[in-house]
Amino acid sequence: MPFQTHTTAVQRIYEQHHSWLQAWLRGKLNNACDAADVAQDTFVRLLGARNALQIREPRDYLVTVARGLLIDRYRRRTIELAYLDSLAAHPEPVVISEEDKALIIETLVAVDKALAGLGARTQRIFLMSQVEGLTYQRIAEQLQLSLTTVKKHMIRAFTECSMILASP
Repeated sequence: MPFQTHTTAVQRIYEQHHSWLQAWLRGKLNNACDAADVAQDTFVRLLGARNALQIREPRDYLVTVARGLLIDRYRRRTIELAYLDSLAAHPEPVVISEEDKALIIETLVAVDKALAGLGARTQRIFLMSQVEGLTYQRIAEQLQLSLTTVKKHMIRAFTECSMILASP
């Protein structure tokens, strides 16, 4: 599909549905600025998708993309708050630059995304090891699994995390 045809279709959808989408998002977020940001991000995704000519129901498509962005936004905010709570729980003040905070939060979001793609058992084993600090043997005992099974799940989790973190 020629680039100009795709961008023309995106422009048409933008002109016809942007105000509606922004109003819908304002109702969900109760914040005009956040709604404007998510609406804009939705159209950026549409522009990058290169399928504007195939969209039959633009509002349904836009809502689906916007909902995904809202889920990502809430997940990121939850992770960010948990990280900030963790910093605040330290007995002595921890000074971290804003740039380092942003990098740490991006990394945590990426790890969360990687873990979300794993099965429940793999997630649980990974968290027991990395968050609770349990040994593989202790995890195997608690979950009544073989040590080999625990190791396989950990390899899978580490592989997923490293692939997510290594991608640009």
